[in-house]
Order: sequence, then structure tokens, then C-alpha cells
Amino acid sequence: MLIRRIKLIFFPLGCFFIIISSCMLSTSHNEPFMFLFAALFLSSVLLDAKFPVLKKFQWLMLGLFHYSSQLNWCVILYYILMLSVFDEKKSYRKTLPISIMLIIEYTIVRLTYVPIGTYTLFVTIFDLISAVVVVIVFHHVLRGEAEKQKLLEENSYLAAHDPLTGLLNYFGYMNQIQELVKEKHSFYLTLLDLQNFKSFNHDGLESGNEALSTVGQALKSIFPNAFGISRYAGDRYAILIPSECYTPSHIAQLLEPDELGYQVSFSITHYPEETDDLNQLIQRAEDKLFRIRREQWLQREEDLFRSEKMKVVGELAAGMAHEVRNPLTAIRGFVQLSKVQSYNIQPWYDVIMSEITRVTELTAEFLQFSKPHASNMRAESLKVCVERVVSLSESDAISRGHELLLNIQDDSLYIYMDRDKIVQVLLNLVKNALEAMDTPGQVNLEVSRLEQNAIIRIQDTGSGIPPEMLQQIFNPFYTTKDEGTGLGLSLCQKIAQDHEGSITVHSVLGSGSTFTLILPLYEPADGTFSI
Repeated sequence: MLIRRIKLIFFPLGCFFIIISSCMLSTSHNEPFMFLFAALFLSSVLLDAKFPVLKKFQWLMLGLFHYSSQLNWCVILYYILMLSVFDEKKSYRKTLPISIMLIIEYTIVRLTYVPIGTYTLFVTIFDLISAVVVVIVFHHVLRGEAEKQKLLEENSYLAAHDPLTGLLNYFGYMNQIQELVKEKHSFYLTLLDLQNFKSFNHDGLESGNEALSTVGQALKSIFPNAFGISRYAGDRYAILIPSECYTPSHIAQLLEPDELGYQVSFSITHYPEETDDLNQLIQRAEDKLFRIRREQWLQREEDLFRSEKMKVVGELAAGMAHEVRNPLTAIRGFVQLSKVQSYNIQPWYDVIMSEITRVTELTAEFLQFSKPHASNMRAESLKVCVERVVSLSESDAISRGHELLLNIQDDSLYIYMDRDKIVQVLLNLVKNALEAMDTPGQVNLEVSRLEQNAIIRIQDTGSGIPPEMLQQIFNPFYTTKDEGTGLGLSLCQKIAQDHEGSITVHSVLGSGSTFTLILPLYEPADGTFSI
């Protein structure tokens, strides 16, 4: 582009100056031909962009113009013509012979109107050396300019593109979308990101980078006529899709895993139909993607919860089958023994009834797990609930020689709960605390508030729970008692979870254990309670 500008400026100026000089100095005897060849030469220069074949005749037109003008000043035109050769042919091997040929042409034409002698010979040698020097100098200058331009282009590319995928980066994406909005193009702003991208990174950085690069290449292949495709913010992509070529349903179909190769979350926002403001467009697209990701996350959590629930049900069923089979086997054996004594079951009656009672208790507790949630839910005073637990447990504590202490630090706490279920949980925890102490001790029941939660602690002074057992005590059918179903703490945890709460345990061997029930507080919007 620079060389062509030089040609378009200096060739006409040079020809004009030489024609004027030739006329003033009366060096030309063929002025009509000089004007003709000047016109032909300038026409070939002006039209060579449209008709490249004219470049092959420029040297001839220049030689004829030189011959008709008979001025050595034409050498500057030969040098400028060399520049056009340098612009097309970059190597010395191609430009040096052509440059020497042009100088030879100039020398031959010059010898037609100057006397041949020693001086002329030296001038000719000087012209050839000058041609070589000019070629070398021009090559260095042009090469430097070319490298500078290439560096600027590379820097410009890197500033606007992602080095991993070759797509636009955030800067390039914002520039492109601003241009589209400025020119009032109609397009779909499609944002998408990879689902479960952390799993790719878990396999290693190369695996994650490969996934990002593969998705980028796939997007370029799927949307070849997109206004722009960008990767920004890690695993997030933005595609600017012309609305005249695609519909939202078509875009959604192309982003299916079968087409893209990966599962992605995406949002589609139309400009200018949904909004014609750039900031609102981007914000709306981001909000859409956030809502979609949140819905997908909730669905995955629900699926995971359902899967875990089915796993627990399976474990419960297996444990239940095992626990029921033992007493049934014993009952069957005693009935078979009674056949020998004319079906007299009196010797084994108490044992049989004990086993039947055990099966009944197992069945009753197991059925608690089949109920999805606590049913009789309403706002209840936690103080009233805890005091009832103390009154029901006090006689058991006294009969065992223990002391049951109640400490309510805040008596204004209300819980949205099924009161009978929470009483059942607290009774079970207090009973376990009483049974954990072999010698007379204390069970402290403390009620307090921590931010938006009620904290109920049941602390005993027993022997504590070994660390290896702490991880299992909430598992169904796990028990350390000679008599017991092993479902008590599991059921307590389930009831707490149904109330959006939890149960934790802390134990120190030789000092005792502390079970903590955490429940969310009930605080109505108007600040009043209707009980």
C-alpha cells in the first residue's frame, strides 16, 4: 500500500518535472513522442491495480519516455519502479537481477544521447553499484517495516484473542459486540459454559485445556458465519450469531451434546428484540445463564438426594431383613421344639414373646423412615417442648440415680415443627445419655440461640464414645447395646433433617458425650405468633 502511494505521487510529479525540464533545456527533439510515452507510462501505473498485466510493460514505457526526453534525471523513475518490484518480490535473488536489468536499460538509453568515453564508463559502473546499494538498502528498510507491521498485527491479535483456542477474548468480544450494536445488526447473543468442567481439571491441566480447545474448534465449525466467537471467564463462551441465519430452536439443537461433543449450559438473547441497550443485553444474557445453571444444579442435587435416599433405603431393607430374620429363626426353632412336647410352648413362651416384641419394635421404627416428612407442622415454643421432655424423663433419671438439669438461656425461641417428633428425638437423646452413665452422674440439657438457629445440647458425664464408633453411630442398625434395634439415632437424624436441622456429636473418652440438635428458628414477618 505504501509503495503504491509513492508510485501514484512521484511518477506523475517526476514525469511532469522531466517534461518541463526537457522543454526548457531543449534536450528533446521528439516532444510529441515524449508526451505520448509519458501518457502511456502514467496510464500503466494508474491502471495496473485493475489490470496487472500492465506491470509487464512499465519498464518499456519508461525506457521510451527516457529515450524521448533524453534526461539523466529519469534515473529517479527507474529507482521508484524498483520499489514496486521490491513490494512484490521479497528476496534478493528475485529483486537484484530485475534491478540490475532496469539500470542496464537506463544506461543503454543514456548512451544514445551522451558521448561514449572514460567518464561515461565510470558513470555506468557507478550506476550499477548504486543499483546494488539501493536494492540492499530498500530491502533492509522494507524488511524492517514488514517486521514492524507483522509485530503490530500479532500484538493486536493477541490483545483481542484467546491464546489457547484462537477465539476472541473478553476484550475482543466486547469490541465486536459494540460494533454490532453500533451498526444495528440483528443477532443472538448466546452464552454457554461447560457442565462439570471441574471434572476435566481434576484429570489434569492438559485434559481441561484440551476440552476448552475442542469446544472452541467445534463452535467455529458449527457456526461458520457467526459475527464472533469468544472464550472468556474460564470455561464460558459467547457466540454472536446472525438472526437471519438461525432460530433459537436451531441454535439449541446445534448445542446438543451429540453435535458439540460436550454437555453445556446456554442462554440465548436476541438483539434488538429483547433490548436495544448493550449493557442490558449482556446483563440479561448473564442472568438467563445463571438461572439455567441454578435450575440444573438444583436438579442434580435432587437427583443426588434421590439416589442417596434409595441407597439408604436399600441399606435399611438389607439391615431390616437381617434383624428380622434372627428373631424369626429363634421363634421357628422354639415352635419346632414344642412339637415334641405336644405343642406346649410354655417353657419358651417368654422368649418367643420377647422376640415377637423385638420384631414389632423393629417394624414400627422402620416405618418411621417410610414417612416422607413430619406432618403436623406448626410454630411451637421450644421451651414448652423441652420442659415436657424433662418431665417425661425425670423419673427414669431418678430411678437410675442420675441428675437431670435444664438450662434455658432464651425462653422466647419458636420452632416450626411437629412437636411430637421433636419430643421423640429429645427423649431418645436424653435416654441414651442416661444409659451411657454406669455410675450416678449428670445430664445437662441446655437451650440457647446462635444467630438464626436454636441450639439444644444434651451432655452426659459417661465414659464417652471411642473415635472409631463416632463415624457409625448414625448408621441404621448400628448399636452397642445388648438390646436395641440400632435405628434410634438414625431416626433422630432423619427427623432433624425433615425439620431442616441436624444432629452432631462430640465425645471425649472418660469425660462424656455431647449431642447437639440444631433447628432453624421460626420468625414470622409481622413479629407475632399465632399458636
